[in-house]
Amino acid sequence: MFSFHFRMLRKLSVIQLFSPQRLEASKALRMKKVQELVSFMNESSEREEAVDISRASFTTVLNIISNILFSVDLGSYDSKKSNIFQDTVVSAMEAAGKPDAANYFPFLGFLDLQGNRKAMKGCTERLFRVFREIIDAKKAEKSLQNHFKDDSNSDFLDALLVLAEGDAAELDNNDIEHLLLDMFTAGTDTSSSTLEWAMAELLSSPKTMAKAQTEIDRVIGQNGTVQESDISELPYLQAVVKETFRLHPAAPLLVPRNAESDAEVLGFLVPKDTQVLVNVWAIGRDPSVWENPTRFEPERFLGKETDVKGRDYELTPFGGGRRICPGLPLAVKTVSLMLASLLYSFDWKLPGVVSEDLDMDETFGITLHKTNTLYAVPVRKRAIN
Repeated sequence: MFSFHFRMLRKLSVIQLFSPQRLEASKALRMKKVQELVSFMNESSEREEAVDISRASFTTVLNIISNILFSVDLGSYDSKKSNIFQDTVVSAMEAAGKPDAANYFPFLGFLDLQGNRKAMKGCTERLFRVFREIIDAKKAEKSLQNHFKDDSNSDFLDALLVLAEGDAAELDNNDIEHLLLDMFTAGTDTSSSTLEWAMAELLSSPKTMAKAQTEIDRVIGQNGTVQESDISELPYLQAVVKETFRLHPAAPLLVPRNAESDAEVLGFLVPKDTQVLVNVWAIGRDPSVWENPTRFEPERFLGKETDVKGRDYELTPFGGGRRICPGLPLAVKTVSLMLASLLYSFDWKLPGVVSEDLDMDETFGITLHKTNTLYAVPVRKRAIN
């Protein structure tokens, strides 16, 4: 029953959110939200003010996802709302990713010795309260619309609520809340942290940043706007994104697997039903696979067909096979568009820090973060449309 339920929710997500048709339909939304990010950066540039790259990119990704799911902005660049939402998501991911004695000694689980369960529950309940308010408002709106038969602006939540109607409902509110939780935790923090890492690596290597900006300027021209369709014409930018995924995978340990049967891996027996964790962070830094594995060198991907779609096992930040992350297409499009737009519209400088001294320490949880937040000052290169 659980397996069927999981497959139904995954299929629903793929069809309603991540299919080529749905991604094309939401392209204008992504463009609008990225232009709002550029406008915010422009205002900060006029004030010569350093920007928290993680916060700003999180707000952008949060609003993209919240609009796709239920047609509202949850974040604002001028308020603390998105900051609170980000803090909650990050805290939940950190609690879930912390080592726990109960993982090794299950009989200790009820004690919650590290307090991870309590912390996780507190974070998820805060998010559930937000979702419940939106669900209740959507139900009231849907009831009103039924009188006028207007469903032309339906979104993902509308589709979920249809499946939760009637005696033969396939979903209930609990299913919807947890699915929304998965969408936000898997989509917001991962994409914003990837952008922050990309900007940090570029700021620590000005020649690499200049090379990426030169390519973008050549393709876009002097008075244009970066479009998603331009990304395919920017091989060096694509290489920068791939190199960021290699060195700083958003989820350093992929979603756990279970061995379906006894297997031998490198001379070790992996018994049936063993939980298997794939360390893509370590794979991305394996000297037997990568030359100069700890150096940020986008050039390593130029002229090669290596991608992140699960076919090249040395680079699988989204996993692979049947359980590959269904949000891969949206994540790659969003990160690439945000990064290209920021590099096209602005030059960047570090406040009071030289590039060689930029801190690149990592903090591990379910997701991988910079230990110290990246602040950078945008310097406007051209007029903002």
